[in-house]
Parts: sequence; structure tokens; C-alpha cells
Amino acid sequence: MAETKKARLIHHDGTLTVVLPEDFGLEGDEVYVTRDAETGDVTLSRQPGRNSLADYIAFRDSLDIPQEDLDAYMAERPMNQPATWRNVFEDEE
Repeated sequence: MAETKKARLIHHDGTLTVVLPEDFGLEGDEVYVTRDAETGDVTLSRQPGRNSLADYIAFRDSLDIPQEDLDAYMAERPMNQPATWRNVFEDEE
């Protein structure tokens, strides 16, 4: 489970400084900052945040791919076959 500690906030001249505990140190001069729209939580990261599934779906839908190509994509996979049901208590002949 991720470790959680408190960090100190310093407000000065319209900027905010976050003082991290020593064992939470980051290399470099910059970090990426992301705010969760639902919770308001702020995350600091060495890498930019990943796009959400909604962003991917919007991108996919913006592509000009014929519907028949989308329908045929990976249609021949064995896992796409419907399950075969049988009564396991019947004797097989």
C-alpha cells in the first residue's frame, strides 16, 4: 500500500510551495501537477498523467474508420465464439 505523509504548504506572493518529506524527494527541477476533478486531490508526478478512457474513446471516435472494419476487427478470435452449454449430468453416448 502507498505510504502517506503530510507535506507543509507555504503561500508567498501568489505562489504555493510544497515542502515534501525527505524520503519523498523528486529528482530534477520540475514536476507535473494533476488535479482530480471529482475529489480535488492534487498529484505530483515525474511524468505527465495518462489520458483517461474517455479521452481514448473520444480519440477513437474521431478517426475515420469504416464501421465494417470496426465490426470485423478481431472477429475470428476463439474467445469470441459463444459458449456451448450442455447438461453435465446427462450421460454421454
